[in-house]
Amino acid sequence: MYPKISDPHNWNVALYARLSKEDKKEEKNGNSGLDNSESIANQLSLLKEYARRERLRVVGEYIDDGFSGGNYKRPGFESMIVDIESGKINFVVTKDMSRLGRDYISTGHYMERYFPEMGVRYISLLDGIDTGTDNSNNDITPFKAILNDLYAKDISKKIKATKHAKQEKGLFIGWRAPYGYMQSKENKNILEIDPAAADNVRYMFELAAQGKSIREIATMFNAAKIPTPATYKRVKLSEERVSPYRGLWSTERISAMLQHEVYIGNMVQRRMKKVNYKSKKCVRLPKEDWLIVEGTHEALVERNTFKKVGLLIKSRDRLRQRTHEYLLKGLVYCHECDKQLAVIMRKLAGDRETLYFVCRTYQRFTKQDVCTCHCIRVETVTDAVVEKVKEICRRYITLLDMDDITAEVNQAILTQQKRQKDSLANIKVSIEGIKSKIDRAYDDRLDNLIAEDDYQRIYKRLKAEEAELQNKLAEFDEPDEAAKDNGFGKKEVEALVRKFLEAEEISRDLAVSMIEKITLSEDKEVNVHFRFSELEIAETLHESTAGEDTEVANEEVASLHLQ
Repeated sequence: MYPKISDPHNWNVALYARLSKEDKKEEKNGNSGLDNSESIANQLSLLKEYARRERLRVVGEYIDDGFSGGNYKRPGFESMIVDIESGKINFVVTKDMSRLGRDYISTGHYMERYFPEMGVRYISLLDGIDTGTDNSNNDITPFKAILNDLYAKDISKKIKATKHAKQEKGLFIGWRAPYGYMQSKENKNILEIDPAAADNVRYMFELAAQGKSIREIATMFNAAKIPTPATYKRVKLSEERVSPYRGLWSTERISAMLQHEVYIGNMVQRRMKKVNYKSKKCVRLPKEDWLIVEGTHEALVERNTFKKVGLLIKSRDRLRQRTHEYLLKGLVYCHECDKQLAVIMRKLAGDRETLYFVCRTYQRFTKQDVCTCHCIRVETVTDAVVEKVKEICRRYITLLDMDDITAEVNQAILTQQKRQKDSLANIKVSIEGIKSKIDRAYDDRLDNLIAEDDYQRIYKRLKAEEAELQNKLAEFDEPDEAAKDNGFGKKEVEALVRKFLEAEEISRDLAVSMIEKITLSEDKEVNVHFRFSELEIAETLHESTAGEDTEVANEEVASLHLQ
């Protein structure tokens, strides 16, 4: 029995109908036979019949077809609110309360506060709710709102589960394919190469592999008027996002693309998530929480090239934008404080500008004597490092028997990897031991065997020990994983070594491919750490000078006072 209206001439009525995409699926699954328009039409038919029977004057019909009830940002509803604010409407009718909305907080706001304050009467036909009368149905509206909200939450969980299942299979579920790819016409969850954009992606990686900086690549792309991903895909941006840089390549965009595994054939998804089912706001997830499925589509870039570019980008991390280009940029660290060395420009006699390495820690805390200057010419260190690497490369070549490294070196590599595995295992066992101690302390606290203060003290100490071990664990790579991540076999290592020896001038990408880290000590000793175990072992097997650091000539040390 629908609510009766005793004074129809006092009301200007709005008929509101809403149907979400999820509701449509539920309707069809229920075998109602209703399509989108018929379902909305069915609501309106019921509302119109009620208005006709009660002799109500309908001044507007407001429809939201395909909009979720989880929020109130809907064009039809917002239009109705505008008409309420203008005084055009003072009566709202819906088929049921869930058509008004499924967010119980906002629904309660409109029914308990907004409508009464605006003098608007609200009726939900199927629920028997009528805010213009005092009846028992009105008393249970908060509970109905909560049930409607739970329904929306349940639908959200089902949708999320379906999406996650597709993601875990390596199926693409984004709304726009990454630049360089397009969605297959046969299956939108499969990525195919977009030939026109793919050439630009390959060109970008080619420039990066040659040692071009991200800023240089962005400048070159803008000069060549290569369309950005948004321009190419004809993405319409909101007015708030319009800026003078619209349509231009940025360093952030270039950097993100050069590190995106989608270009080596891996599907990378779940990089962001919504705060909750009621909000459209998304937060970025840490990389370790991303879902990566390998080999889901054709690659645009070879893995070795991708790896090399990644090393080049990583070597420039934490360096200021306004720095100078030099061969060993981002590779040289202070031996004492393990911080990346900075460079400064100084003029010598004849106004000749020369770059010098200096310790960043010393620069920041000169008066505290935390570290020393380590000031030395970049050119001097570079020459010493190049000579050192060539010396080790020559040693490595002499140890090769045809295409393979000697049995001695192989055994040394296996011993080194076993030592690393043992260290990793010991650290992991220690971490598990600490976790067990924390659990026991917590149980003792619950049983009142120890006081709260004692528990907190024990807990903080154990968590500090665990954090220290976790940091040590982060410094290690599993031997197998390290070998896999290198992307280089022994033949590739040999080819790289020979290329280094034969090069008339060492390029930056070649240096980064060979060298992982360089340390410079207070006594001006240089120690080179290679990316490949073969070269590290070749150095240790040398009968005379193996394992010794290269000492840089002391006469090259500049006498500078840094404030």
